[in-house]
Formats: sequence, C-alpha cells, structure tokens
Amino acid sequence: MELRATYTVLSNPEPNSHGDLYVLFAGESQTKPGHSVGPKVYDFYLIHHVLSGSGSFTCAGRRHELRAGHSFLIHPDTLISYESSERDPWRYRWLAFEGRQAAALAAEAGLGLPAPVADTGRNRRIGVLYHQTMRAFRQGASAARLRSAGYLQLLFAEYASALADGETGAQPRGGEGEALTRQVLRYLSTQYAEPITIENMADTLGYNRAYLSRQFKRQTGVAPVTFLLKLRIDKAHLLLRERLELTVEQIAASVGFQDPLYFSKQFRRFYGQSPTAYRDAMKSLREKESRTSGKA
Repeated sequence: MELRATYTVLSNPEPNSHGDLYVLFAGESQTKPGHSVGPKVYDFYLIHHVLSGSGSFTCAGRRHELRAGHSFLIHPDTLISYESSERDPWRYRWLAFEGRQAAALAAEAGLGLPAPVADTGRNRRIGVLYHQTMRAFRQGASAARLRSAGYLQLLFAEYASALADGETGAQPRGGEGEALTRQVLRYLSTQYAEPITIENMADTLGYNRAYLSRQFKRQTGVAPVTFLLKLRIDKAHLLLRERLELTVEQIAASVGFQDPLYFSKQFRRFYGQSPTAYRDAMKSLREKESRTSGKA
C-alpha cells in the first residue's frame, strides 16, 4: 500500500506584540520516503517531534539517527539538514518560535547546541502539546497568542523534566506507569472539590481514558473513579469532625458532591453511618470533653 503524504501548517492569528516568547506557526506532516530539507538556515527556532517512522538530522556537522519519540531543535542561523527514511518515512509535528526568552527556554530544556536532540520515549504529553497549539490556531480565538506561548512553555518543561532525570527522555523514576500515576494523584488531590470527570482528566493529561485507568489501577490497585470517590469521602469525614459550623449540604458541596443524598449514601457505605449521625456523635464527644475539662 502506497504511503499518502500529508502536510498541514497553521499560523498564529495574533501578531507578536511584546517580543518575549511567540509561536509563529505549527504543523504536522507525513513525509514521503527520502523527503529532505536543507542544508539551510532559519532565522527562528523550529522544533520537530517524531510521531512515527524514522530519519536523520544533521547539525554542527553531526548526524543524528532519529525515530518515534525523538525531538530535534533547529537554532536560528545554524546550518542544518534533515531527511526522512526511505523505508520508514517519518511523521512529525513542529513548532516555530522566537522572542527574547527563546534562547533561555531552549537551554533550560537541554536542547542547546551542538546536539539539540531529545529522546522522550513514550511520553504522550509531548505530541499532545503540539496538537493543542495547532488547535488554538485553528480556532483563532483572541487568546491564541497566550495559549500557544503557554503550550510552548509546558512543552519545554517536559523536555527539562527528562533532562533532570539524568538521561534524556527517560520516564521519571520507574517508567511511564508510575509517572502517569503520580500525575493522576496530583491532579485528583488538587481538583477533587471540582466537578471533574475521569474523561476530562485524561484529556487534560494527554492520555486515552482506558489507558490511563488501566495504568493507574495497575499501580494502586483501584480505578481512578474509586480513588476519587474515597478521597472525597475522606475529606468530608475530616470536615464533619473539624468544621461543626458547616451543614452536611455545605460539606458535600465543598468536596465535590453536587447531590447531598448521593453523598450521604456513599458516606454510609464507607463509614457505616450517615454524615448526620457522625456529625452528632462528634458534637456529643466535644460536649463531653468540654464538661470533663470544666470539672478538672
């Protein structure tokens, strides 16, 4: 079956008004076998991320053989060339950017010269951030400039994180499953009071829901939805004990439950009594302790 070449590029609909960090355009392409660019120079930064296939990138006289998961950064005024494999031509996404903060951003991410190449392994978040930038340009909203600059900084934070782990592109301590689980735990621990769903969380983190749920359960023994439910109930248990001035309905809302009756049912399931019964028991205990301390 003959490979069908594709090419899509979208420009930033907003002008560069401040010069600190600005994404010029973003694109994606399935290249033809042997497709080559250069030798040439650019007057802006241009970073590519390989989604599939393989090829080579030559910079500062050094040739790098690249495959899916690799990224390479072209620096301004630097002679480069890159070429797709004849047997397995690559598909990649790219971003072009410039600005006063651009050089520092590249250096902090470990993509400085003479070898501006990173192996990100199976980090799916990388490709998602390129896609989100393209989507921001396609929608053409008034905040496209701010969104794209934000996505670019998040993208380079992923590269910097890989560098901090000691070897470029390595998943943090223990592989993708553990790294993903830490992301989920941080997300749920900070967002539990909001009306979140597992679907929205998976989309935000850049993962397929089924894959995210499978990896999380493998690491923790419970599904994300079960963990979230228990987290909310435990937070409510603490509030019922410590914040006696709040009503049960207010506590339910404070930990992410929109339906007080559903909250009561789940609380009873975990703690064997209703929230009201537990609250009354806590009040009685406080009164008893107060009388005891008064006699002492």
